[in-house]
Formats: sequence, structure tokens, C-alpha cells
Amino acid sequence: TFQFNTLFPGLTVLESVVLAVCERQGNAGVWHRTVLQQREAADEANALLQTLQLTRERDELTRNLAYGKQRLLEIALALATKPAILLLDEPAAGIPAGESAELFGVLAKLPRDVTVLFIEHDMDLVFRFAERITVMVAGRVLTEGTPAEIAADPRVKEVYLGEAQHG
Repeated sequence: TFQFNTLFPGLTVLESVVLAVCERQGNAGVWHRTVLQQREAADEANALLQTLQLTRERDELTRNLAYGKQRLLEIALALATKPAILLLDEPAAGIPAGESAELFGVLAKLPRDVTVLFIEHDMDLVFRFAERITVMVAGRVLTEGTPAEIAADPRVKEVYLGEAQHG
């Protein structure tokens, strides 16, 4: 996903996800049936919406969703393609703090068969949800490790947390 979403504003949440599932299956171009007549795809889409806590919004037009829910829908569309890796570019950008916690809470519950790689500058979110962290400075890897290892690294503290090294 990207920092700015690209959704179908005139489709409902469910229609959007069904369309993504149909595209993956190679039958999105079948025009003699409506999106929701694709029963197998609709069942898969409903399961995705339940996983991402979007069941209540399933019949809402995408354009009417709060921004945080739009981000979740964008993730649902990506997951509908059954990726091995889900790359999220600043998924919490522009989302109020409460909604970003909900977003990451949902991401933390995703099946373990999908690796989630996210780029994020909100270090509180990174430390709460990441299992492994790669810290980059000026496009180069500074260090990698667990959240505890990164939090204890004096170079990270100096570069990102603004703490000067003494010694």
C-alpha cells in the first residue's frame, strides 16, 4: 500500500474486495455477472473483511469511509491478491492516534503466512508491533535487530532519539 490510497470511491467495501479477489482469480473481466454474484469470491472477501474488522462497513461506499477505515480497506485489497509479503509505506500516516492503534492491532492479528514489512517513522508504533527492525540512515542500514536490541543501541539513540553519546 502507499501513503495515499487509490480506492474505488463508487464501489462498496465488499464490492471492492470481491473485485480484487476476482482479479487474482482471473475472472474480473466476466461482465455477464455482477461482482456480488461471484459467490466464492464474495465469501473470501467477507472473510477478509472480518479479519480486518470491516464487517460493519461492508455495504458502505468507499468514499464515505473514515480515512483509517480506507487504509484498512486498502490492506484488504492487497491481501486479496494473496501476497507472500505485504509492504506498507507509512500505514499510519494521516490517521489519528486512536485509529492508528486500531490499524496496527488488526495487522498484528494477520495470519503468520504473510510477512508484513512496513516503513514507519512513528517509533512508538514500530516498537509496539515489530518483531524485527532495520534502522536506516541516509539510505543505508545502520543496524538490525529485535525491538529490545534496537532500543538499547547507542547509535540509534543518537540518530533517532536525539540522545548524545557520552563517553
